[in-house]
Amino acid sequence: MSIIEKAEKTAKKVVVGAVCDILEKNPEDNIGKIFTLVKKLSTDEASMKSIEDIESDYNQVPSTKEYIDRILKDTNKNCLKKFFQNFLADAVWTGIPQREKWMKKEDTKIPFVLLISPSMKCNLRCTGCYAAAYDKGDGLSYEEVDKIVSEARTLGIHFIIILGGEPFFVDFMYKIYEKYSDIEFMPFTNGTLFNEEVSEKLVKLGNVMPMFSLEGFEEETDGRRGKGTFNKVMNGMDLLKNKGIPFGVSSATTRFNMDTVTSKKFINMLIEKGSKMSWYFMYMPVGDTPNIDLMLTPEQRIELGRRNRNIRETMPYFTIDFFNDAPYVGGCIAGKYYCHINSKGDVEPCIFAHIAVDNAKDKSLIDIFRGTMFKELRKRQPYNKNMLRPCMMIDNPHVIREVAKVSNAHPTDISAKAMLDNPEFQKKLEKYSEDFKPYADEAWKNDFNSQGNDEFSKG
Repeated sequence: MSIIEKAEKTAKKVVVGAVCDILEKNPEDNIGKIFTLVKKLSTDEASMKSIEDIESDYNQVPSTKEYIDRILKDTNKNCLKKFFQNFLADAVWTGIPQREKWMKKEDTKIPFVLLISPSMKCNLRCTGCYAAAYDKGDGLSYEEVDKIVSEARTLGIHFIIILGGEPFFVDFMYKIYEKYSDIEFMPFTNGTLFNEEVSEKLVKLGNVMPMFSLEGFEEETDGRRGKGTFNKVMNGMDLLKNKGIPFGVSSATTRFNMDTVTSKKFINMLIEKGSKMSWYFMYMPVGDTPNIDLMLTPEQRIELGRRNRNIRETMPYFTIDFFNDAPYVGGCIAGKYYCHINSKGDVEPCIFAHIAVDNAKDKSLIDIFRGTMFKELRKRQPYNKNMLRPCMMIDNPHVIREVAKVSNAHPTDISAKAMLDNPEFQKKLEKYSEDFKPYADEAWKNDFNSQGNDEFSKG
């Protein structure tokens, strides 16, 4: 490390320490100081602009001010400091230049976030769950997860999402969370296993932010996940809210619940329960019984994006639409800004794209990222000029077939095998793509002025 790099690292450490001191005491009364200090951590023009935009919205948009003030006031101080240190300071400001070194050195892209499924074991069997097709006997050991997380941190990854199965079935993950206290972990959970003991562990750790799965209110959630699930999730939310542990919601969005999960009534309930954010994941035809008929209609898919943006602009709440927010991140992010390691150790480009070439059990992450599949995906992105059609499976279904062939990737579940080898299933996906195209083209022109984040599109 050069003298200049050491000086920069020391300066950043001082700034991070100063922010954490404010967060420990009365952050809601010192938001101006926080913005001033955070600007000193920005590493490029894009980061600085993002900070300035948030500050401007805080000062001018009442819903944004209410949202940020609520986070600062209601969040446990340990959790608040950990999120700032791990996600903002390490994953974003320090992590970006650390990961970019590999890009400049050898054209290898290190993802911003890593997704890991330690196990497929689950106490529920939800309709349309991609995890249903995996062998419940499979699972990564503590040593294997430890290896993966250690390598990820070395590469500059400080944000890891934990999936499954049900993440809270895997007891050794608490040891992982504790050992890697400088990483922000986000487990996506069905919410049925939360109790006082679990909440006490989470508040002590501080670096774990759960995302509860909800398909709407009691009728919609229990209809997909089983009777009594909704009330168990509500109880889990209450436990975490009372202790100031930040959490959010993940909604699998189908043509039958889209209106519910985007309604003001539903969002207001989540705000009241203490949720800080929501993810909208459009139902995908994956898993053991892929069903095209559950997918959003073309009209619904465009409307979901518009409602998602409206919620962010008018309510004190943050939402992410995995597909309709693609223009902001340059289209598809699979194999570029994130990837998934399944319970067998197979490294897949996307949580829905179940193909793999390498296995993290017997190969280092850096060598996997150097591989043909990841570079082939990045070379092709964006797959077309309209970033509202970002997906390699449902918008550009030829891409997953071509990439798998070029990189010699193999399918890791039933639905991926059908995408690669089943002409009948391929025709259904191609028809969906063709039907959606005119709606996407119109929205791309009218809603986005035919412009997306070109800089992000190539990583």
